[in-house]
Amino acid sequence: MTPLHGIKILRCNKMDMTIKNIRTDEAVDTLRRTAIDIKTAQDLDPLMERIGDARIVMLGEASHGTHEYYTWRSRITKRLIQEKGFNFIAVEGDWPDCYRINRFIKGDATETKAIDVIKQFRRWPTWMWANWEIVALTEWLYQYNWNLDIGKKIGFYGLDVYSLWDSLHEIRAYLQETDPAALAAAERAFRCFSPYKDEEGLSYARSLRLVPQTCEKEVINLLRDFRKRMGSYDQDPENIFSTEQNALVALNAEKYYRSMLEGGAASWNIRDQHMQETLERLTEFHGANAKAIIWEHNTHIGDARATDMADEGMVNIGELARKRYGLEDVVLVGFGSYEGSVVAGQSWSAPMQEMQMPEAIEGSWEELLHQLGSGNKLLMLDELRKNLLFASNAIKHRAIGVVYNPAFEQYGNYVPSIVPLRYDAFFYIDHTRALHPLNVEADEHEMPDTYPFGE
Repeated sequence: MTPLHGIKILRCNKMDMTIKNIRTDEAVDTLRRTAIDIKTAQDLDPLMERIGDARIVMLGEASHGTHEYYTWRSRITKRLIQEKGFNFIAVEGDWPDCYRINRFIKGDATETKAIDVIKQFRRWPTWMWANWEIVALTEWLYQYNWNLDIGKKIGFYGLDVYSLWDSLHEIRAYLQETDPAALAAAERAFRCFSPYKDEEGLSYARSLRLVPQTCEKEVINLLRDFRKRMGSYDQDPENIFSTEQNALVALNAEKYYRSMLEGGAASWNIRDQHMQETLERLTEFHGANAKAIIWEHNTHIGDARATDMADEGMVNIGELARKRYGLEDVVLVGFGSYEGSVVAGQSWSAPMQEMQMPEAIEGSWEELLHQLGSGNKLLMLDELRKNLLFASNAIKHRAIGVVYNPAFEQYGNYVPSIVPLRYDAFFYIDHTRALHPLNVEADEHEMPDTYPFGE
């Protein structure tokens, strides 16, 4: 593993975010010398060597609807579990939904088939986790865990903050079975949020403009009361942890919805700070030597300080994890492609569609890599950090979210990035295909679109 001591992460403060200052031919020649051809999982050896003894590996994606991002992350994940002893996977998903996968793969669920668990992802965008690629990974994890002791089984968890109502339901169900006397705080939180159930967070945020009466006190008391009593619960420690996490989700979801009034970076930062807090809780729960694999969009795992997100005051889990655990213990792997097809919606809550993703725009990171020729490439970015051509120039780097319109490709789908500072490695796929959804219909009540880049 190449030591990162002395590498300074710079903020992209109002830099010229185009490639016009980069000598293209020289850039392509440098990339050609750096790139490694990737065809099979065994070709990932250089990445495994680069990861070394790191505790946190974050695997990105340039869209939430691309088959190859999911399958290559699965291949990397399997090797990390089998060869390097990683303990759990944490993803950009809701805690209650992902916890069902966690219990299934550990052999503690009523469902007997992975697909029956995955079909329970009903929040839009359903295809993000309700897809055949995740079914396959879930089945593999179930088989891998089969003969392991309970304390050694691989876990699967959600990092996101959106599941306010599902989390409140899980808390109430747990307390009804375990400690009915403690239900009062949960019921007060339910009653406070109940007028806003139809549109969940959006109607709650709107109400505060008219009557600034929040539910903050109720969710603070809910978490506080549960933590006071949790030491007396003589049950499955992971279920106790999960219920506490649901209370934390409720607390941070209320902050998130309330921050919608502020605009700007506030809601984004609350969300990613919640993800980082959840990661820290999970690593502590799994012990001093715990190792975590994170699946999230590039906009979350790629260090925000190496993008123009920093100009807006935005942070993300990649930046926060590097600060918390140190550069040597965190490896960030970005993903991208030049052209292909993708699953997305044309607006928030719109039906999912398979869309054609056009060729990357001229001068973008993806277009530069396309000049290397067809085929998958892996770039280890330590050497590029030493190259002023790449380490001091921000290049447009594609980011497609769950909301996507190919007609506006060049206007809103590129994040100016100093790529070698944003990631430690980059996986490039020249031509990609849409992933394979389970065609699960979304629930009636959905979150509003508050993601940057439609993500």
